[in-house]
Amino acid sequence: MGRKNRGTTKGRVSRLGTYAIASSIDEPNSISCTTFNILAPIYKRLNHEDQSCRESDYKANWLSRNNRILDWLLFERSSIICLQEFWVGNEELVGMYDKRLGDAGYNNFKLARTNNRGDGLLTAVHKDYFKVVAHRELLFNDFGDRVAQLLHVELLAPFAQCRTNNVRQEMLIVNTHLLFPHDSSFSMERLRQVYKILQYVDSYQKENKLNPLPIILCGDWNGSKRGHIYKFLRSQGFVSSYDTAHQYTDTDAQKWVSHRNHRGNICGVDFIWLLNPNSYRKLLKTSWRNAIFSMFKYQLRRASLTEKDAFAFLKADSDGDYITYSGFCEALRQLNLIGQCYGLTAEEINDLWLQADIDGNGVLDYNEFQQHRVWNPSRSEPRDGICDESWDGIVSDTEETIGFSVKNAVLFPTEAEKGTWPEDYSLSDHAKLTVVFSPVRMLCCQLSR
Repeated sequence: MGRKNRGTTKGRVSRLGTYAIASSIDEPNSISCTTFNILAPIYKRLNHEDQSCRESDYKANWLSRNNRILDWLLFERSSIICLQEFWVGNEELVGMYDKRLGDAGYNNFKLARTNNRGDGLLTAVHKDYFKVVAHRELLFNDFGDRVAQLLHVELLAPFAQCRTNNVRQEMLIVNTHLLFPHDSSFSMERLRQVYKILQYVDSYQKENKLNPLPIILCGDWNGSKRGHIYKFLRSQGFVSSYDTAHQYTDTDAQKWVSHRNHRGNICGVDFIWLLNPNSYRKLLKTSWRNAIFSMFKYQLRRASLTEKDAFAFLKADSDGDYITYSGFCEALRQLNLIGQCYGLTAEEINDLWLQADIDGNGVLDYNEFQQHRVWNPSRSEPRDGICDESWDGIVSDTEETIGFSVKNAVLFPTEAEKGTWPEDYSLSDHAKLTVVFSPVRMLCCQLSR
């Protein structure tokens, strides 16, 4: 089922039923990755008039649907499979996935959401392609009970492009499912979840004395290209693999969709993000601050405030023509960025204030407000090079390593690629996204030992 049996369908597009999928994953010297929110039976509504009627109560239904999902996954045979809303609470379903994926040559890793939510994540990597160096579990321990998986893998058979003893062939894979944005007040916690993931990845590389590795982030991000999370990840050097394959820009937000939510809205929320070792990354903390200030400005503009009106709003009851720390905090509270169980912490608020108060005199005058991140969050420190702040002070040289170029990317059902949703699609309420990558050699920062 792995690389050994694949050579016959090179470059073709195969059809199963009426839908097309890319068979370029069968080409040598490439790896593929599939991310798919498979809609846990405990969440699948069978009767819109009776919200308590769920698929989990009807074994024949969920068994049939999940067997069809597995048929698709095994037909496509991606090197990496990342599933969300995997029903970890049902032993029979877990056993079915373990057996069928295991028999097909995959190593499977499962992680339940905290507080017995019933669903979780499954990440499967094919034994023909990868040796698993380490597997880590990240529990956010937040009110959404969200989790993430981190796999550190080594590519097994050297690829033709990188066939030399001097090129490391390792990568990091992350699978996650972020909180659903029930309203704008959830934006802060969702952004923090991504920040935690990136902090954890940085810590893992630093603790294991790893030079920067290619990173693939997979999952249901519950946010579109217009959102703060998209901009945050882009500021860290990540690229959306699907958009890269189709040459879409950051502003092409309506070209494709991947989800029809419980409100009936269709949107693009499922991503496979790629960060290569040679990609420019802002300091992680800088990106975090800029993202918060961007969110702050977005909320002000939603209230139709001009620059001067926004300054007056922040100034509040200040005696002078400046913003005080207490006025800044009150504005954050009114914009729902603090005062909630998932709002900014006191430490985070103080950090933002110190960044905004350029001259350090304890207040923000109009100049500071206008020129710095409060109103212009895109203005940031000078470019700090390739390496992240984790490597500060310990970079000694560069080395050759492996990275990836995006070769192809497809959504199933194919209607999703044109921004529509077919009524006869019943596998899930999400589309399946598959990306094909080609390994390439590149230089990256090397750590002193």
